[in-house]
Amino acid sequence: MTQDKTNFTSQQDRLPPQSIEAEEVILGGIMLDPSAMSRISDRLSADAFYINAHKDIYQAALRLYSQGLPTDLLCITNWLSDNGLLFRIGGRNKLASLVDRTVSAVNIDVLADLVMEKYQRRQLILAGTEIVQLGYATETDLPVILDEAEQKVYSIASEHSASDLVHISHALADTFTEIEARHTGKGSPAASSGFYDLDNILGGGFRKGRLYVLAARPSVGKSALAGNLALNVAKTGKMPICVFSLEMSTDEYVQRFLSSESGIENNFLETGNVSDSQWQPLSVAIAQLSEQQIFINDESCPSLNEIRSQVRRISSHYGGVGLVIIDYLQLMALDTDSRVNMAQRVGEISRGLKRLAKDLDVPVLALSQLNREVEHRNDKRPVLSDLKDSGAVEQDSDVVIMLYREEMYNPDTPDRGIAELVVRKQRNGPTGTVKLLFDHQFTRFKNLSRGRSF
Repeated sequence: MTQDKTNFTSQQDRLPPQSIEAEEVILGGIMLDPSAMSRISDRLSADAFYINAHKDIYQAALRLYSQGLPTDLLCITNWLSDNGLLFRIGGRNKLASLVDRTVSAVNIDVLADLVMEKYQRRQLILAGTEIVQLGYATETDLPVILDEAEQKVYSIASEHSASDLVHISHALADTFTEIEARHTGKGSPAASSGFYDLDNILGGGFRKGRLYVLAARPSVGKSALAGNLALNVAKTGKMPICVFSLEMSTDEYVQRFLSSESGIENNFLETGNVSDSQWQPLSVAIAQLSEQQIFINDESCPSLNEIRSQVRRISSHYGGVGLVIIDYLQLMALDTDSRVNMAQRVGEISRGLKRLAKDLDVPVLALSQLNREVEHRNDKRPVLSDLKDSGAVEQDSDVVIMLYREEMYNPDTPDRGIAELVVRKQRNGPTGTVKLLFDHQFTRFKNLSRGRSF
């Protein structure tokens, strides 16, 4: 009996995980009851079989099934014979013995899951062997090695949930359930931003698998708004938030969180000029913030591989991630190939972040700078063409939000303390403008209008 010769040389004294009996019952079952094939064809691959002869037999069954032909003993025998494989699998007697030993196909679903589990365990052993070899590849940068090693294990864990064609009837049922949940207020597939009007225009908030871009000129408050969004999503969604701050340190981000939560001006915290009456709210804010699952990385130039790896670890440990924030795009691009112009580098980063959002099923909010052209117009409200360095950012993003404060250009404006969030692009929804209150001394944004249901 020939078994799978996948390289398990480091474990020669131990038999790799397998269930030959389960494999035999599955093969006997689909020949005894060809209708059983429909229950396992999309969940059990031929590679999952440990015995090579079993792989050939199951592959024959898959070919017949795909052609709408029965997988009974006669059809499988003829297919193997016509393709020169009958002798290799042990002849007609091998097939007949599989049928004779099988009582029914009633438990074929459970057995298929068992065979797949054993296969994944063998794949894990193989990945471990390959990771050992990666460790010796000293000519390759360590971050690249670590990401490749992590990806090998992650691919095994996610193999069972690979995407497949979905019949519209199933998609309609899921969509109706989501609409009904939103209508009754029992749930939303989006992570609430904490700002009513912004949630309204975004269809509930930040949605998984989408890339959001928040753009503004320097000092307008995009990092402050990103911090507010991180805290709001963490509170309302009860999910981890990953913040990659390439510009501010972790201490600076945390200090802004404390100012916003405690109601103590940021400059007081910066100088340590805290009054006796302020220590109590500061302590309460620290206790409340400690309960939030917010993770901050202030490495100056993390690579896309490093970001993907860290988000993947948080997602695996906590069962998902509510929001990933990148502060900001152009700084990430500085650490990429200097032989390529900045526009191309920013484009590569934006495409990588879009892939990250889809692959890890998380919403990604990337902050971006705007070019100086906006300063030379009468109306300083930014437009899509103001995105700095790359039109690819506009193309890759699902939503582009531009932050504008009239008081930055007109100190005497009656709109002092008002921030405009101008949604210039939304792939699956409307565009428009949302107004928020901006309390600069506490680096805090607030709802301007009362919440509306959506």
